[in-house]
Amino acid sequence: MSLVRLTIKGISYSQTQSGAYALVLSEAEGKRTLPIVIGAFEAQSIAIALEKEIKPPRPLTHDLFKSFADRFMIAVKQVIIHKLVDGVFYSSLICERDGIEEIIDARTSDAIALATRFNAPIFAYENILDKAGIYLKEKEETNIDEDPYSLEEFDDDSTSQEEETTTENKYALKSLEELNNMMDEAVANEDYETAAKIRDEINKRKSK
Repeated sequence: MSLVRLTIKGISYSQTQSGAYALVLSEAEGKRTLPIVIGAFEAQSIAIALEKEIKPPRPLTHDLFKSFADRFMIAVKQVIIHKLVDGVFYSSLICERDGIEEIIDARTSDAIALATRFNAPIFAYENILDKAGIYLKEKEETNIDEDPYSLEEFDDDSTSQEEETTTENKYALKSLEELNNMMDEAVANEDYETAAKIRDEINKRKSK
């Protein structure tokens, strides 16, 4: 399966779920985006790494991992989002030390937080983008770039709700046509967290 290079398009605050964010990845050479629901801590960690000029007074967990890896000459060469099961994304860190390559499983949010610190490229398999990718119209692309990873709304006390599966699916009674319309509306409103949940319900229906 072919790999597709992704870049970080931005981080969108959830309009429906307190303490949750949508990390929006975008094809480096294409128009598809891949929204992934992550928690506040992971969103803050990614945003701080992208801002560059912001230095926390004490190292965050991902900064500590970077310092530890540097001390023992371990490099993160790339991140691969390799699997999607029931709305949960699975990723791997491709690491190298003394010319020996190792593959380490990681949560997608942690993997991307580390990729930003190691300047490592992010990839996903083509079939994952085929299944979970969302096409953004030009208007939405413009809007998200205006403030792609603002830190104003991050809350350190929020509980991480990354890739959480709810017991009640409020979309279960909707038709596919209604779900597609709802997803288009969520994307238009830049509510990528909701769009990701609706996308997962659509994919679940199609896989049956």
